[in-house]
Amino acid sequence: MPGADTSTKEKNFYTDIPAAKHSFFLKGLDQYDWGMQSRLSRMFNPKSGHTVMLAFDHGYAYGPTTGLERLDVTIAPLAPYADCLMCARGALRSCIPSDCDKAVAMRCSAGTTILDENVFVNECIGVDIEEVIRMNVTCMAVQVCIGSDNERNNIENFVKLVDLGNKYGIPVLGVTAVGKNMARDKRYFGLATRIIAELGGHLVKTYFVEDGFEDVAAGCPVPIVIAGGKKLPEKDALTMAYKAIQQGAAGVDMGRNVFQSEDPIAMIKAIRSVVHENATPNQAYELFCDLKAENAKAAKAVKRAKTTKAKK
Repeated sequence: MPGADTSTKEKNFYTDIPAAKHSFFLKGLDQYDWGMQSRLSRMFNPKSGHTVMLAFDHGYAYGPTTGLERLDVTIAPLAPYADCLMCARGALRSCIPSDCDKAVAMRCSAGTTILDENVFVNECIGVDIEEVIRMNVTCMAVQVCIGSDNERNNIENFVKLVDLGNKYGIPVLGVTAVGKNMARDKRYFGLATRIIAELGGHLVKTYFVEDGFEDVAAGCPVPIVIAGGKKLPEKDALTMAYKAIQQGAAGVDMGRNVFQSEDPIAMIKAIRSVVHENATPNQAYELFCDLKAENAKAAKAVKRAKTTKAKK
């Protein structure tokens, strides 16, 4: 037992100062528990209120996607520049060093692969909650394909994971899956993101649309993170990120637009400048080009040094 308080100093309960009232920096999440908010504060930068997520969970359905053939070679060096890693548990356990201090959004749904034309549409919960806790995961991500033939099953998976997330203080990211026959427009994404939020999702990942994304973001009562989607020219990807942030997105989750870039490290740094520093697309692209040139120069110097050493 600790010793009794024998201090002679007069106690001060600061009765002239009202009790502090704290407001959480992410919209719609003021009422969540301390543990939930603590995890979200690791995913999102409290100063900017935004996040740069690095997605490399493609392999769970697509196999060794271009740029992801060796995760330990291509992804591990990018991790320091991301706020959060979006991946499957096998990739995390086998390819990301355990001393990595980044937040992790783990892909917790699983189903058919690219060999099935309905890939992503008919999924199940693919990770046990004990595994999630054991691996110190920050957020659980699950596919929700609103409007598909398996919509009810998708929603059932999602709400089960939300209940588990609330029980253990782990946020759930609902990912708006889009089938081949679904419209990628303001109406659909407005519907899908709102449904995910209404069913208890703490975060939503969706696609950016040129016409009306501001309404999609405003109509969703929890933070929205945009997916990078297919590979775009670097300036186009940076422009998309800029527009999304300016129109209400809380962050970006880019994969192919980073790891398939001509210079992935330069690209993720340029994305960070848009998301956290409010850089314009032109400023960010100029940064990308400068960093790319510097990295190429450094690589040539290393190559020359190795050649010289080999000759000796």
